[in-house]
Amino acid sequence: MQSDGTLLVPDEVTVPFITGDGVGAEITPSMQTVVNAAVRKVYEGKRSIEWKEVLAGERAFNKVGSWLPDETMKAFQEYLIGIKGPLTTPVGGGIRSLNVALRQTLDLYVCQRPVRWFKGIHSPVLHPEKVDMCVFRENTEDIYAGIEWEAGTPEAEKFYRFLHEEMGVKKVRFPETSSFGVKPVSKEGTERLVRAACQYALDHHLPSVTLVHKGNIMKFTEGGFKKWGYELAQREFPEALADRRLVIKDCIADAFLQNTLLIPEEYSVIATLNLNGDYVSDQLAAMVGGIGIAPGANINYKTGHAIFEATHGTAPNIAGKDVVNPCSIILSAAMMLEYLGWKEAASLIEKTLEQSFLESRATADLARFMPGGISLSTSAFTQEIVTRIEK
Repeated sequence: MQSDGTLLVPDEVTVPFITGDGVGAEITPSMQTVVNAAVRKVYEGKRSIEWKEVLAGERAFNKVGSWLPDETMKAFQEYLIGIKGPLTTPVGGGIRSLNVALRQTLDLYVCQRPVRWFKGIHSPVLHPEKVDMCVFRENTEDIYAGIEWEAGTPEAEKFYRFLHEEMGVKKVRFPETSSFGVKPVSKEGTERLVRAACQYALDHHLPSVTLVHKGNIMKFTEGGFKKWGYELAQREFPEALADRRLVIKDCIADAFLQNTLLIPEEYSVIATLNLNGDYVSDQLAAMVGGIGIAPGANINYKTGHAIFEATHGTAPNIAGKDVVNPCSIILSAAMMLEYLGWKEAASLIEKTLEQSFLESRATADLARFMPGGISLSTSAFTQEIVTRIEK
């Protein structure tokens, strides 16, 4: 990361990767094969990626006895850019969530989820081509802070006693059986997220940034997000606002979910808090064909650190059967290439996938809905895409 906020990228980039658990063992090698083919085709050997495997999840626990070894975190810190398959989170103990741990430790405050429709993909909505948005979901505060106390514990009792006796809270209807959670939302956390969303909109010549919130009910957290977001935009992007290169607007979260179905063309870049962003990004993914083709990234635009990832789970019921759809992590890798400035290779991957979809050739989860769909195994689909790239 240079002082002007841009990445200085060598022609040979070392990318740490986590294979992942469950279907990770299939989709991650698929992604690497496709990415290597695209980089080789576009840059004719002048650029390349050296893949450096690091461990996390069940795979790490079985090998070294740790769910998230220190060496893994050090690799991501050193090399800035990384990519990961889905991870198993331990049940009943250990790390609360491996994904959350990675995001919190590296302060990856933006969860970025671009959502667009690919021609040839079956969608449950009438006009999926109108869906073209990029969600900026705050990644370190809100429910991701993980501040909770379970009902019946001394901690929950102590917390309620503080609320009741010190803060005068009278609205907890059943205090003895209530669990409690705290939702921190800061001005600084809001500002850096909205700043990133506004800059992304300007860099990609997108018409608007919409602040999605529930500020009508949570007036100081979600309402603060809306207030601070507007103030940041007016303070740091006045010229872009004045000449209408940038438009800032807001929408209540429940109304926004309705509007995404009714008038999706009204929205381009979405900035929102963590829980809202979880709902929004998954609904939008369903509208264009499902989470199997939904890419994602976790980014700190100040330090340059970024981890790109498959947005789905480990799917243990189909692991090892050579049927899983690798498109989520492949498209996340395309995001990674664009982040590196290797936009030509990223574009080639996206175009090639769409060509295959247009000919109704895809893995079973997508092909079964396509007219005359041809269902390909994971390995056959990977080879299909590589062959098309090489042509």
